[in-house]
Amino acid sequence: MNQDELKKAVAQAAITHVPAGCIVGVGTGSTANYFIDALGDIRSRIDAAVASSEASASRLAARGIPVLDLNHVDDLPVYVDGADEVTEHLAMIKGGGGALTRSRAEAEGLADRFAGRFGSSGWIAAVGL
Repeated sequence: MNQDELKKAVAQAAITHVPAGCIVGVGTGSTANYFIDALGDIRSRIDAAVASSEASASRLAARGIPVLDLNHVDDLPVYVDGADEVTEHLAMIKGGGGALTRSRAEAEGLADRFAGRFGSSGWIAAVGL
């Protein structure tokens, strides 16, 4: 399975963790884009989404999914994103880091569950080396 196929598979698997009637957290990047596309297929099942970037917010809105500001949400049952590196202790790093602050606020601050995909290098000893 190549990287794009793996990302699509992760996105489809993550959809099964999205409870009906919820607000879902969505990260940024190629894995998140595949998840947003899959969310579009079940948009009538969810209430809205919170996006970690303007790019993700635009993609969600284009698929008819209402986008809420993180400051107006109290709970995210699930947050889906990708990461480039992950340690055995689940420390993660995203590539460019451009949406990192918003991603961390969603994933660590509000989300009950995190579903994600990490880079092809597998588990690493420490991030950023």
